[in-house]
Amino acid sequence: MSSSIGVMRSRVGSVDLSTGEIRYEDTPPDVVRSYLGGRGLNVAYLHRRLRAGVDPLSPENLLIIGAGALTGTGCPNSSRFNVTTKSPESNILGDANCGGFFGPQLRYSGIDRLIVSGRAAHPVVLLVSGGTVRIADGRTYWGMDVGTVQAALIRDFGPEVESICIGPAGEKLVRFACIMTGVKNAAARGGMGAVMGSKNVKAIVATGGGGLEIADGDGFLDLSAELTDYLIDSSIIKVLGRVGTPLLYEVSNHLGAIRTRNSQDSSFENTLDAEVIHEHVTKMIACHSCVVHCRHRHAEHGEGPEYTTIGLLGANLGIGDTVNVIRLNDLVNRLGLDVSSTGGILSWAMELYQRGIIDDGLTGEPLRFGDYDLTVRLIKSIARREGFGDVLAESSQAADALGDPERKYLMAIKGLPQSDPHDCRYIKAFALGIATASRGADHLRSRPTLEVFNLPPDLLREIYGTDVDHDPTSYKTKEIVVATHENIYAVIDAVGICKFVCHGFNSPRLLKYEHFAQLLEKAFGVRYSVEELKELGERIVDLERVFINREGVRRPDDTLPWRYFEEPLPHGVAKGHRIEREKFLAMLDRYYRLRRWNADGVVPEERVAELVAPWGAREGSPA
Repeated sequence: MSSSIGVMRSRVGSVDLSTGEIRYEDTPPDVVRSYLGGRGLNVAYLHRRLRAGVDPLSPENLLIIGAGALTGTGCPNSSRFNVTTKSPESNILGDANCGGFFGPQLRYSGIDRLIVSGRAAHPVVLLVSGGTVRIADGRTYWGMDVGTVQAALIRDFGPEVESICIGPAGEKLVRFACIMTGVKNAAARGGMGAVMGSKNVKAIVATGGGGLEIADGDGFLDLSAELTDYLIDSSIIKVLGRVGTPLLYEVSNHLGAIRTRNSQDSSFENTLDAEVIHEHVTKMIACHSCVVHCRHRHAEHGEGPEYTTIGLLGANLGIGDTVNVIRLNDLVNRLGLDVSSTGGILSWAMELYQRGIIDDGLTGEPLRFGDYDLTVRLIKSIARREGFGDVLAESSQAADALGDPERKYLMAIKGLPQSDPHDCRYIKAFALGIATASRGADHLRSRPTLEVFNLPPDLLREIYGTDVDHDPTSYKTKEIVVATHENIYAVIDAVGICKFVCHGFNSPRLLKYEHFAQLLEKAFGVRYSVEELKELGERIVDLERVFINREGVRRPDDTLPWRYFEEPLPHGVAKGHRIEREKFLAMLDRYYRLRRWNADGVVPEERVAELVAPWGAREGSPA
C-alpha cells in the first residue's frame, strides 16, 4: 500500500457502563488507513475487542457507533454512520447504516466513534460534547416513544443537539428493535435497539460546536460543488428527489417479483405505486448535505414510507390501502421496530396460521393477511412483549414456539428476515448476494440492481473489469457481479456517503472509487489509488466473514429460504423462475474461489493474519 501524505485522525470514546469508566484514544494510523471509518473501523474494533460466543444481550457485548471517514465534511450526502454489535436477532454480526444528522454532529462533538460496554444500573443518556462523554440519568425518558423522547432531549439539552434513541421495543429487548434518529432514520437491521436497551441506554445525545480540519479547504469545496452539480444532473437522482424510493416498488411489481403474502405470491396492487404514495406527500426533505431529497414528509405528519415499508408492511402482509400502510410505517417508527423484520415475522406467522400449523390457542385470535387492525394490534403487542407479541418479539428464534423448527416458511437467512421486498428467484445475482451477506438476508451488502438494466457489454466490462453475462436469470459470472458490488458498498459505508449517489446502487454513472480518492485527499491529505480502495473493500468484507466464521457460520448457512428453491414465481416477466439448487451451489463455489475462502466458506488463517496486522504488536483479538 502506498504511503499517505497525511494522517486521518479517528477519536474513540470507550464507555464501560458497569463501572462508569470512560477512556479516550486515537485509533492507530495504520488501522485507520486500512479500514477508513464507519462500517470498516467498527468491524475492526468489534472483531478485536469482542470474544466469540458472547450473549448479544449480555453486558459483555459491545455497541459501537462510528461515523464514516467523510461524514460531516459537507461533500455530497456525507451523513452516514454505522452501528455495529453482535446481533441478538441472528446471533452473528449486527451492523446497520444510518443517515440523518446525528453522524455529522457526533464528529463535530469531537468523537468519531463510541464503544459502549457493560450495563448501567438504571436508564441513562450518554452526552457527547467537546470531545468528552458524560453519563447522565435517563430515568425520566424511559417509556417514551421515539418522537416524544427526541422532543424531550431537545427541550432539556438545547435545539442544536442531535440524538439517537430507542423506543419501547428497545426497552423491552425485542430482538428486532432498532435505533432511531429523527422521525424515520433508523439503524434498523439485526436488533441494534435491543442491544442498546440491554445496556439501559435510552439515548445518545451529541452537541457540536467543533468542526473538522480540512487539509485543502478551497480544493475540497470546489470538488464538492463539482460533484454536486454532476449528481443533480443525473436522471435517477431527479426521479428519487421527486418521488423517493417507492419508484422501486413498481419495478419489482412489473417483473412479478414483489414479495406478497410471505412470498407465496409475487404481484400486488398499484395502490402502493410511487405516484399514489406521492399524493399524500407534503414535502420532500433531506439528510445532512444531501443532494437527493428522497425523504417524504406526508399528510399524516410523519415521514415515509420507503420502498421497504411499502413492500414489507404492504404487499407482504396483503395490505393495499395507501393510508393504512403510511400509518403502519409511522407506528413502527414511533415504537422503534425494524420495518423489515416486523413485516417478515408477521407474514411468517400469518402463513403458519393459514396452513393450520398454529391456531387461536397460541395467537389468541385469527391471523389473516390484509387485516390492518390486526396488524396494528400485533405490532403494539410485539413492542410491549404482551401475549402472542412476546413470542413474535423473538424473531426467527421463535421457530420452535411457532411450530416451524426448520424455518421452512420463514423468509430469512442466517436468522435475519429478508430486508428487500424484491423476490430473488428471478435475478440470480440478488439470490447469491443475500445468501452470502455478512449480516443475513440483506440487500444492502451487494444489491446488484444493474442486472435489470440490460447494459451493453462494453459498459459491463468497464464496471466489472471482465466480461459478465448480462442476463439476470443466468447463473454464470454472478459471483463477479456480487463481489464487485460488495467491495464498493463496503467502501461507501466506510467513507460515510449515502449509496443513493454512488456507483452501482441505482446507476453505473454516479460516485465511484476515483471520486472517493479525490475527496479523501482534499479533505485529509491522504492518498489512495483506486486499487487500494478496492483492496480496502475486500478487507472489510473478509473481516466481517472472519467475525461470523468465529461465531460458527459455514457453507450450509450461505443458503436461501426453502421457497426460493422449490416454488416457481407465479406472475409477470419472472413467471416460472426459481433457484435451481445445483446451479446455486456451483455459483457459491465460484464465489468462494473468487473471495479466496475455502470450500466451507472460511477465511484462511494467513488472510486473517493480514487483516489484523495493522494493529501491530499490540495484544491480539479475543479468541
